[in-house]
Formats: sequence, C-alpha cells, structure tokens
Amino acid sequence: MSTGDILSLLMFFSFILLIFTGFPVAWVLGGLAVIFTAIGIILEVDFNLSVQMDWQYSSLIVDRIWDVMNNWVLVALPMFIFMGLMLDRSGIAQRLMDNFVKLFGGVRGGMAIAVAIIGILLAATTGIIGASVVLLALLGLPRMLDSGYKPELAAGTVCAVGTLGILIPPSIMLVLMADRLAIPVGDLFLGALFPGLLLGGLFVLYILAYAYFNPEAAPVPENRAPVNARLFLDVCIAILAPVGLIIAVLGSIFFGIATPTEAAGVGAFGATLLAAANKQLDLQVLKAVLRETSRTTAYIFAIFIGATAYSLVLRGLGGDALISDLLLSIPFDATGIVITILLFTFLLGFFLDWIEITLIVLPLVSPVVLSLGFDIVWFTVLFAVCLQTSFLTPPVGFAIFYLKGVAPDSVTISMIYRGVIPFIILQLVGLVTIFVWQGIVTWLPAQAY
Repeated sequence: MSTGDILSLLMFFSFILLIFTGFPVAWVLGGLAVIFTAIGIILEVDFNLSVQMDWQYSSLIVDRIWDVMNNWVLVALPMFIFMGLMLDRSGIAQRLMDNFVKLFGGVRGGMAIAVAIIGILLAATTGIIGASVVLLALLGLPRMLDSGYKPELAAGTVCAVGTLGILIPPSIMLVLMADRLAIPVGDLFLGALFPGLLLGGLFVLYILAYAYFNPEAAPVPENRAPVNARLFLDVCIAILAPVGLIIAVLGSIFFGIATPTEAAGVGAFGATLLAAANKQLDLQVLKAVLRETSRTTAYIFAIFIGATAYSLVLRGLGGDALISDLLLSIPFDATGIVITILLFTFLLGFFLDWIEITLIVLPLVSPVVLSLGFDIVWFTVLFAVCLQTSFLTPPVGFAIFYLKGVAPDSVTISMIYRGVIPFIILQLVGLVTIFVWQGIVTWLPAQAY
C-alpha cells in the first residue's frame, strides 16, 4: 500500500471520527482538506514521497469552489426550500387533514392513511424532511392518539411518510446528486417518481394490514362524519391547490417547458400565491420563511464547499483509485459489488447525514458502477432510496428527533424507535424491488425522451 493510500484511509476515517465531536460538518471537511494538503505537500517536497500532492494541485480548490457557487442548477435549491417552507405556512395541509380524516374516517386505520396521503402530497411539494415531519406530527399525531391509536403506529407513520420528501421530486437531494454526477436533474426526477410512490403505497398497505389484524391499535372513531357528495367536493377543492402546484413544477420539467431551476422559481411563486389566497401571508411570515431559507441554504452550501475541498484532496492522494480498486477486488460479480456499495451506504446512514454521504461517498463509487455497465440513473435512485433510511435509523435518525421535539410527553423515544422499525423494513423491501425491476426507475425517463 502506497503512502497516498495510507493518507487517503486516514483522511476518510478521521472524518468519520470527527463527526461525533459535534463540530460543524462543513468545518470538519474543510479543515481536513487543509491539514492533509499540508501533510501531502510536506511528504512530497521534504521527504520525496510520491503522494500526487503539490501547491499547483491544491490551487485547484479555488476553481472548484467557484464552479460550485457559479452553478445554475444549484440555484434551484433555495427556491425549492422557500417553496416548501411557504407551503407549510399556507394552511393547505390543515385543510387536507380535516377533509381526509372525514373521508377515511370509516376505514380502520383511516387517520394514519390520511397522514400517509398528505405526506405523499407534501413530499411532492416541499422536499424538506424536518418541515414535513413536524407539520405531520402537529396535525396528525394528536388526532391519532386521541382516537386511541397505538403510539408506535402513529409515530412510525409520521416519521416514515415525512421522509418521502427526500425522494419524491422535486427533491433537494436529487438536485445535489445530479450536480455531483453531472447528469440532468430531470432524469433523476423522472426516475425517482415511481419509486417514491411505490414506497408510499407500501406504507399505506402496511397500515391497512396492521389495522386489520390489530383492530385495537387503530380503532374507527365513533363520532365520524358521514361520507357524502359534499365531503367529496370539499376534498377535491382542498387537494386542487397542491396538485396544481405539483403539475406546474414537475409538469414543466417533465414536458421540457422549463429547466428545474426555472420550475423552482415557478414553485416558489406559486407557494407564495397559495399562502396569500389562504390569508396566511404577511410580513412576519415572509420574513420567517426567508430567514429559514437563508439558514438552510447556507448550511447546505457550507457543507458543499467543504466537501468540494475534501473530495479534491482525497482524489489528489489517490483515494478514488483506492476505493475503485477495493470494490473491484471484492470476490463478487458486478451485481454483488453494487449490493456491497448499497449495504455500506445503509450502514453509513446510521451515523452520517445524507448530505455528507451524497457529497463524499457517491462521487467515489459512481465511476465503479459506470465501469460495471449499470445505468447511472437507476443506481443513483437506488442510492437515494438507501439514504432515505438514514432518517429513520438510530442513533442519527433525524426524523425521529424531529418528531420527538414536537410529540406529547407520552410518546417516548423508545416508542418511536419501535414504530419506525416496520417502515425501515418496508423501505428495504422497496429497495430490493427497485433493484430487481430496473424498469421502475428507467421506464419513465425512456418514455419522456
């Protein structure tokens, strides 16, 4: 093993260890880039050890960071974030919850199904996990608990459905992945649509089956409103606004009318109009949404810049070649290597956030997958589904802590952990299904072109 390989491994494992210190991830990534650049130059210049690192190579970091900040694709990020936050303030979700609870009130597990369907709609309009989980928890969790639902089922449903926003387009994770892999965002949006709906469908089927075999865990409310034509009309009116926004954003991308960046602008403007139409828009709301959008965007871009420097130095030390050699040396065929990558990603999700894994691991393994002859859009969607589980897996399951922050004291952290386990299994079932039937991902992009 060469000196560069040793430094690459030290750099990678230093990152893993420093994450647990609680120090900001962006500073960890940037700091490690500076430290290992200095180490590489000292070994190269003073000790004549070939580690492919010198001052000329390290100066490329400035160009790479400029490319990040000058990327028009990434302009979509703050606008999609703004759209999601503004929709959360618009009052649309409250109307949907009221009407869907009445519509599915006569079905055992109907409230959980209502939460699941609203979560799917929110996923196609927000893409922000924290906002979706908190909103669904505030709207749906008290109702389910007051109706006698088992806390594990109620908490698990809110957590799992809230994570769909990271997969169902428009997803900020897919925007980042497309940028890292230099593939069209529209291709990933098209490819991820059916897998996201598949997971949502699996969640609904599980809730129905669980409620059927455990009637006491999801009782039917006694004083439920009758289902009539007026109720159907109210549901259609309530669902019209979010569906119209989804069509405006995703439809303009899918049919080639607008780029993802332009569609993000349409979505942000449309969400603002919906908030105004529902009389939820004022100066305070606008300031709060803009402030939160700025904070979230700054957080993501800070990690982006740190990861850009980190990845470049890691490549300079030969880390990409080391990862490629290690994967190709595994005594498996091409399919086995992809499974190994996904398993490794799933395990990393227990400890790392999706942003770090996307920016660091994905660019390292994607060239190997391409060399094995696999479709890069299919693999990227698989990778995204795998990362979605990271929001539910302890100890760093962010959706769990988002929920605990707003849940009643009667809902303990152990209840939430038990509640999400079946949904993690369902996500893995969905992952296997997508792995076996690649057409779930590749069919829609093929039809679009």
